Amino acid sequence: MTGHRGLHPATEALIGSAVRDFLSSRAPDLVAVCWLADGADQLITREILAAGGQLEAVVPAERYRDGLPSEAHRQYDTLLARAIAAHRLPFVDSTSEAHMRASEHMLDLADELLAIWDGKPAGGYGGTADVVAAARERGVTVHIIWPPGAKRDA
Repeated sequence: MTGHRGLHPATEALIGSAVRDFLSSRAPDLVAVCWLADGADQLITREILAAGGQLEAVVPAERYRDGLPSEAHRQYDTLLARAIAAHRLPFVDSTSEAHMRASEHMLDLADELLAIWDGKPAGGYGGTADVVAAARERGVTVHIIWPPGAKRDA
């Protein structure tokens, strides 16, 4: 999965509902693969776990957690502890390159990509649009969720 960070709480509620609808016919057989960023990643992961699915975490860099907003640390730790596997990449610093490599590794493991995406270009290298493009280039099925009324803060 991939998706935007910095989502407004009202947008998170809209996305949560849309994700639950999407998962209703798929869980509990799903295994989520993501790098647990704040925003869409953590939201989708919580929904998949609540529906009985499992999690494989991708850790982009040794210092990845340090780069997350402090308010996302507790949820990151909780979700990482619930992972059935943690794929740790060999980067030390949490950079755009490490994030894109993490997404590519995630796509290596995935059958499908669930993207919480407004359809706009990435704000920087390795953003949601780049991950969607990489999935499409690989022939990975992409499911996009962006419900009416959703908006990005950033």
